Amino acid sequence: MPVFAALGDETRLRLVARLSTEGPLSIARLADGSDISRQAITKHLHVLSTAGLVHGLRQGREQIWELDPKRLDETRRYLDRISHQWDDALARLKRLVE
Repeated sequence: MPVFAALGDETRLRLVARLSTEGPLSIARLADGSDISRQAITKHLHVLSTAGLVHGLRQGREQIWELDPKRLDETRRYLDRISHQWDDALARLKRLVE
């Protein structure tokens, strides 16, 4: 799943966390207080956008980036299904061993 590859990077995960807590932000605001260049942040945002996690909206001269919670919800549901399958498999193994 491209979502996991996108979230597997610490910088991208921090960007998602900031957009989640602070709401839509410009690249300049996302770069504030960071040692990462605006150009690098832009590249990370494009990876997140390709994975369907964020989208950018043009406002004047700035690009404002916003989190798409729908994609995160889909990913959470997927992980919940996997977790349930593992719980079932472990329960079957426990019954077999006992």
